[in-house]
Formats: sequence, C-alpha cells, structure tokens
Amino acid sequence: MSGFRTLFYKEILRFWKVAFQTVLAPVITALLYLMIFGHALSSHVQVYQGVAYTSFLVPGLVMMSVLQNSFANSSSSLIQSKITGNLVFVLLPPIAHWEMYFAYVLASVVRGLTVGFGVFIVTVWFIPMTFSAPLYIIAFAVLGSGILGTLGLIAGIWAEKFDQLAAFQNFLIMPLTFLSGVFYSTHTLPPVWREVSRLNPFFYMIDGFRYGFFGMSDVSPLASLGIVAAFFVVLAVICVRLLASGYKLRH
Repeated sequence: MSGFRTLFYKEILRFWKVAFQTVLAPVITALLYLMIFGHALSSHVQVYQGVAYTSFLVPGLVMMSVLQNSFANSSSSLIQSKITGNLVFVLLPPIAHWEMYFAYVLASVVRGLTVGFGVFIVTVWFIPMTFSAPLYIIAFAVLGSGILGTLGLIAGIWAEKFDQLAAFQNFLIMPLTFLSGVFYSTHTLPPVWREVSRLNPFFYMIDGFRYGFFGMSDVSPLASLGIVAAFFVVLAVICVRLLASGYKLRH
C-alpha cells in the first residue's frame, strides 16, 4: 500500500498548494451564484412547501461545487501528467491499477468535500440551515464526489490534449450538472421534461443530498441512493479495467 499512500499524498499536495485557486475560487463562485440567483429568482420560482428559495439553493450549490471540483481534480491531474510526460514516474513503479484508481479518486473526494464544506460554511452565515437526515448528506456527498472523481479519471485517460478534456467537461459534465435541479425543483417542470430529468444521474445526487437538509425530495431518497451507488460501481469497474489495460497510458 506504500504506492497508494505516496500517490494519494502527492495528489492532495497538488491541489492544496494552490488552494487559493482550487478551493477559495470555487467557494466565491458559489457565493456569487447564491447572491445573483437568490435575488433574481426568489419571488419567481416555486420550490418545496415552507422552504425559501435561497435555502433551497444552498444544498444544490454545495453539491454542484463538490461534483465539479471532484471531476476537475482527477481529470486535470492525469492530463497534465500525460502532456508533460511525468506520468511515466507513476507507471514505472510497482503500483497496482486499483491503487492508482483509489489514490486519484480519494484525492478528488477530499478536494470536492473540502470545497463543498467551504461553500456551506460561507453560505450558512447568511442563510440558516437545518439537518433532517445527516447520513443522507454524507452518503450522497461521498458517492457523488467519488462518481465525478471516477469520471474525471476516465476523461483524463481518454483525452490526449486539453481541448478534448474541455469538450468532455463543457458538453457532458456542465449540462448534466446544471440540468439536475440545482436551481429548480423538477416537480415544477412539465411532465415530459420531468421524465427527461429522471434520465440524468446527477439529478439523483442533487435530490438525495437536498433531502438530507429538508426531509423532502422529488423522488424517494432510498431509490436515489440505490441508483447513485449502482452508477458508481459501474463507472468504477470501467475505470479500473481501463487502468489495468493501459489504454492510452502505456501504449
């Protein structure tokens, strides 16, 4: 396990040494989202009964920050190593492919949860929040960051240059995140679009995470947890197999 510990420590240091950019900047961005959308839409968007729109926004923004930064951590690390050529120093030592997977993904989870916690701490100063089911908050935050860390690793394996990685993020990750119910509740959508939203796996992460705060959700939190867990397992298997095969890494 020494290879796992070393690579994990290296990945933690990589984002922590530039925390002003990797942690503080996303927190400020989320706060701006809260200020702008909360002010502009608070009287126009209907959400859960008895829940103010600004309060409704907070869990969505926290989870959005967790997901985006988890993806950014693993994807940017791997693509930078591939382009600069220092990936060879990770591939040459006797590190198992599953050690590589857990090191990259767990570091992504740490970054995602750190940013998410920062966003929550900043926003809770302005908007008091309650906790209805804390275990759901933890479960969806950890699984969501693990899923996006895995997706980031897959994107980093597939991409050969930065614009390919940017395309993966801009045309897949960003639309799925913004259309997952961060800024609105899907029960207010027309029936057709409500059913389309159910096809988005990110929706279940956001909806289940929000349930942990308000005890209300658009679908059953247990169903959301099952879907998210299954999605994580599938992606993890795919990613580990890619690492084991050396696809676009060793060949």
